[in-house]
Amino acid sequence: MFQTFEAPGAAADRSARLSRLRAELARRGLDGFLVPRADAHQGEYVPPSDARLAWLTGFTGSAGVATVLADRAALFIDGRYTLQARQQADGALWSLQPLHEAPVGAWIAGAAKAGAKIGFDPWLHGLTEIEALRARLAAAGMEAAPVEGNPLDAVWEDRPAPPAAPIRPYPDALAGRSAAEKREIVAAAIRAAGADAAALTLPDSVAWLLNIRGDDLPRLPAPLVFALIDAAGAVTLFLRPGQEAEGLRAHLGEGVAIRPRDEFEAAVGGLCGKALLLDGQSAPFALFRAAEGGGARIAKGDDPCRLPKAIKTEAEAAGAREAHLRDGAAMARFLCWLDREAPGGGLTEIAIAKRLEAERRATNALMDISFDSIVGSGPNGAIVHYRVTEATDRRLSPGELMLIDSGGQYLDGTTDITRTVTVGFPPEGAARAFTLVLKAMIAVTIARFPEGTTGRDIDTLARAPLWRAGLDYDHGTGHGVGAYLGVHEGPQSLSRRGTVPLRAGMICSNEPGYYRTGAFGIRIENLVLVEGPSVPEGGERPMLGFETLTLCPIDRRLIDPALLGRAERDWLNAYHARVEAALAPLLGEAERAWLGKACAAL
Repeated sequence: MFQTFEAPGAAADRSARLSRLRAELARRGLDGFLVPRADAHQGEYVPPSDARLAWLTGFTGSAGVATVLADRAALFIDGRYTLQARQQADGALWSLQPLHEAPVGAWIAGAAKAGAKIGFDPWLHGLTEIEALRARLAAAGMEAAPVEGNPLDAVWEDRPAPPAAPIRPYPDALAGRSAAEKREIVAAAIRAAGADAAALTLPDSVAWLLNIRGDDLPRLPAPLVFALIDAAGAVTLFLRPGQEAEGLRAHLGEGVAIRPRDEFEAAVGGLCGKALLLDGQSAPFALFRAAEGGGARIAKGDDPCRLPKAIKTEAEAAGAREAHLRDGAAMARFLCWLDREAPGGGLTEIAIAKRLEAERRATNALMDISFDSIVGSGPNGAIVHYRVTEATDRRLSPGELMLIDSGGQYLDGTTDITRTVTVGFPPEGAARAFTLVLKAMIAVTIARFPEGTTGRDIDTLARAPLWRAGLDYDHGTGHGVGAYLGVHEGPQSLSRRGTVPLRAGMICSNEPGYYRTGAFGIRIENLVLVEGPSVPEGGERPMLGFETLTLCPIDRRLIDPALLGRAERDWLNAYHARVEAALAPLLGEAERAWLGKACAAL
């Protein structure tokens, strides 16, 4: 169900909360403390019981960390959230800092006194992060110290209880592989890494491995669980009371044991003489400490589920196509309604978001939306990851753009789509910028590239049309997408940090954009499936390419045809012809008429 995106508690309480935290730090002999936007699983989504950063600062973005010292405090956020953080966090309490350009350790080294002891919760930070922090603070004569018991939790009086929803089996027919087959794939990766076992902390990794799903988190249908898998493929699953549903053991089958969640740390600490594979990015620092303390040897490496999870089976690819067809029809019904109602000036962002979710629910197949919808009208569209609240909700007026980034979770696939539309005549400069973004999106779509090409290479293709015009955007061009799992999935990404080679079967988003602060935002997003390799006609070497999964019109009223080349125009017309042919049979008469106009050839 649609919910406005509000931080927990009243804004007036935040100064008092910060004061209480500082008092607790002083009581424990700490000169500072880190508050990340993370839980023990290091995933994108956190339950209300772990929304510490939002509770303390008011900032509700999906990435960030706060640093609290006795006399000052900073909130570190990336470029997606600059405007949002300014709106949500009290500037009198928090100094906003760029997360990547100004590392946390460097800020602390310049703000705290020599000899300072900075605390951190070892369950909320990965090893790589802590190693970098410790090195920077040590050079300044300071210490980063793990704490037992989070001091923020000690002052969070009404903290919600952690979730423990019953775990659901996921059909092998939709997954394309049984859990036993997946366990052997992962066991082989563990053996190849020279390890005896691996600790799995990412909820979507465990969900994928065992063909299970859960309802502990909003938007991500994965249970909050931990697992150990050994080099023979045997798994121990660590659960909270209430998570073991009737029939779960029968679904898991032989080779999977269930133990209480609170025994996980001890199980890791009991691997004396064994080599344990741990992911330095996602595994909590607490596990490295437990393993080393128990006499295990650490084998650092990627979560062994991430790559095989990202390479979709034929069944998962087929499910993604079905999900996008269903979702495309819902989007067409929604956009037809929006075109009819928006010129009257009576629609608010919240009303628009609710209507879009209602159209998806009308399919009778929606399990949940795949993330909190981004519905930004006019200047709100320039906030890259804007989330409407009761306080920011505004009416969409003629002469404005509306940016709508949304998606659905269906049993057979996960969708993520962005469309930017105009209400009446677009604002000055919008059509040119929109067409440049469209050129960027098409450049990725039609790309052919050899095996070994990384997401960083593709990211450059997308930015080239905007760079030529002196424009750019402060987010990646695309991210991986799961199969009824995370809408953001690694290890692949189309971004400057995308160093993983693209492989056939990976699903990525393709979403370049442009944002003019105070005026409008533009983003066009389709999901694409890496296909191939095959040798192009007349070519000599096999090349990978992209199959477009998303089926939805792109607003022709915002396109300047003079800026499109022949190949770009041909692609757009062919895409719209495909969209109309696929969606028209699923729509009513009025919606089919709208679709025909929306998909007319340029």
